[in-house]
Parts: sequence; C-alpha cells; structure tokens
Amino acid sequence: MRNSLKLYLRYLGISIRSQMQYRASFVMLSLGTFLTTAAEYVGVVALFDRFGSLRGWTLAEVALFYGITNIAFALSEAWARGFDTFAGMVKSGEFDRVLLRPRSTALQVAGQELQLMRVGRMAQGLFVLLWSATALNIPWTLGRIALLMAAILGGACLFSGLFVLQATLCFWTIDSIEVANTLTYGGVEAARFPLTIYRDWFRRFFTFGVPFACVTYFPALAILGRQDPLGTSLWFQSLAPLIGFAFLLVALRVWQFGVRHYRSTGS
Repeated sequence: MRNSLKLYLRYLGISIRSQMQYRASFVMLSLGTFLTTAAEYVGVVALFDRFGSLRGWTLAEVALFYGITNIAFALSEAWARGFDTFAGMVKSGEFDRVLLRPRSTALQVAGQELQLMRVGRMAQGLFVLLWSATALNIPWTLGRIALLMAAILGGACLFSGLFVLQATLCFWTIDSIEVANTLTYGGVEAARFPLTIYRDWFRRFFTFGVPFACVTYFPALAILGRQDPLGTSLWFQSLAPLIGFAFLLVALRVWQFGVRHYRSTGS
C-alpha cells in the first residue's frame, strides 16, 4: 500500500512538473475555468434575485450546496482525469502496456494526469462556500466543519466512482458513451440544489441509484440544522457522506471485473 501511494505521488509529481513548464498557459486555463463557473453562479444569483427563495430555500443555503458540489467535482476532475480520457488508451492499445506492468491498473490510469487547471473551479466553489458560511446564521462547531469536509471528500469519491464506471464501459464499447456524461456533469447540476425541489422519482434515483443526495443534501441539512421534509434522521444525515466512499470502492470492483474481461482492440 505504501509503495503504491509513493508511486502515485511520483506520477502526480511528474504531471505537475510537466504542466508548470507552461505557467502562463496554466494561469489562463485556471482563470478561464474560474470565470466559466462564476458565470454559472451568476445565473443562480439572478434566479434568487427574481424570486427571492426556492421552495423555502434561501440563496445562502443553496450556496452551501453549490460550494460543496463544485469543490468535490473539481477534486474529482483533477485526480480522476485519467479515467475520463480512458477511451483513448483503449483505442490506441496503450492499455495493453499498462497490463504488462506489475502495478494496479486503476492506480496507473488515475496517475496519468493531474489537471491543475481545475484549481479554478475549486477556488470559485471555495469562494461561494466561504460566503455561504459567513451569511448563514449558524455556529460553525468542529462537528459541522468535520461534516462539511466529509461531504466534500465523499462527493469527490462519488464523482470519481462515476468516472471509473464510465471508463469501465470502454472495455466493451471501446469508445466512451456520451450518455454517461449525464450522470457526471449532469449530476453536478442536480446536486447544486436541494433534493426537495425535484419530483419523487428524481429524488429516489439520486438517493438510491446514484447517491448525490448523500454527499450534498443530507449532510447540508445536518450542517444547517434543518429538519428534513423527507423524514431522515440526524444520524443518517451525518453518516451519509460515507456512501460516497463506498460508491468509489464498488466502482473499483466493477473496474476489476472489466479488466478481467478486456480483450484488447488488436491495434
């Protein structure tokens, strides 16, 4: 385990050094990502400026959902980029070379690239989260801070699990299926808002199918001290982020199943 972690850190070090060779490009890409996500948040602000609230939720409360989701997704995009572009490795036959190395295939794919420019999305999400934390009239105890961190890390694991599952499909489809993006990038949009604004079937899907609610909605309720209209208890809301970690573990098991059934492209 220690050797694997050491190897992964070396992969990341190589990726960071290669990207920092073009520092101006890194700054511009990061700034572009920051401005793009900031423009998305302007749309949310305009929505609340027009209607005042969203089914009883204030802008500061929704900003908490938004900040958690954006930071979690930025972390996932950064460290799971190799899975997002995995289709290219399958089509080129590069994954055959990965199989020859005496290391975990998931570790090697994950270490292909660390996208530093995602710091722009993370910074924008952090700004929104800090504004929300100051605007909300709640005491920020150690328990609330720990739950917030767990929600962010659990969300990052959940999004990473989706990237892993999307990559696993390439073992059979060769190319990436665009419909999978509806669960990753589409899931980001859905997780930015409270679960109660959606229809019942949508709530069930994003709770029991792809559990975005477990890493955003439920922990946010516990942080805000709000009673859940859906009837969940405080202990469940506090433990819900663990489901994000479990989702990633399950996705990695599915990945191992895909690796065992990989037949190469013959290229």
